[in-house]
Amino acid sequence: MRIQPIVPGTRSELVGIEQQILAERGRISPLYQVLLHSPAIARGWEQMLSAVRNYSSIDAGIRELVILRVAMLNSAAYEFEAHVPHALKAGVSQEAIDATRHLGTAQSAHWNAAQQLAIEATDALTRGADVPEPLFARVAAQFSEQEQVEFFATVGAYNMVSRFLNAFQIGH
Repeated sequence: MRIQPIVPGTRSELVGIEQQILAERGRISPLYQVLLHSPAIARGWEQMLSAVRNYSSIDAGIRELVILRVAMLNSAAYEFEAHVPHALKAGVSQEAIDATRHLGTAQSAHWNAAQQLAIEATDALTRGADVPEPLFARVAAQFSEQEQVEFFATVGAYNMVSRFLNAFQIGH
């Protein structure tokens, strides 16, 4: 790790944010131990990522496949491994999870139509920082406006997570 993590419970000024993290996550992971160097960022991060993971209307299986795919595209193995149990709990098959590892194609017989579309859009936004109009039209036909916002917020948020993890070599 490129920065010394803050050990939970060692700084009185962080008690509030640590309690917030514990309430949402059940633990203070190495990622949050680094984020605690900036309480404002840690607080905002926790609120945003909790909204994405815990209060979204997107199907949990799709959400977790998207997170796994972003992690693979950004070479964030720590994030990938952290989300495999969540994907399994959301009902995603091991074969569908394994298919997210294959970056040469955005197609797999192990993904249903909605998952396939989500992977295609995730790949487009993560690799090219854009979603071409024909692909966006397919997303808009599949997902409500709320789901579209939550879907693309998930892709963006987990690009942020994986790139932050990589920058500080968290989990390496």
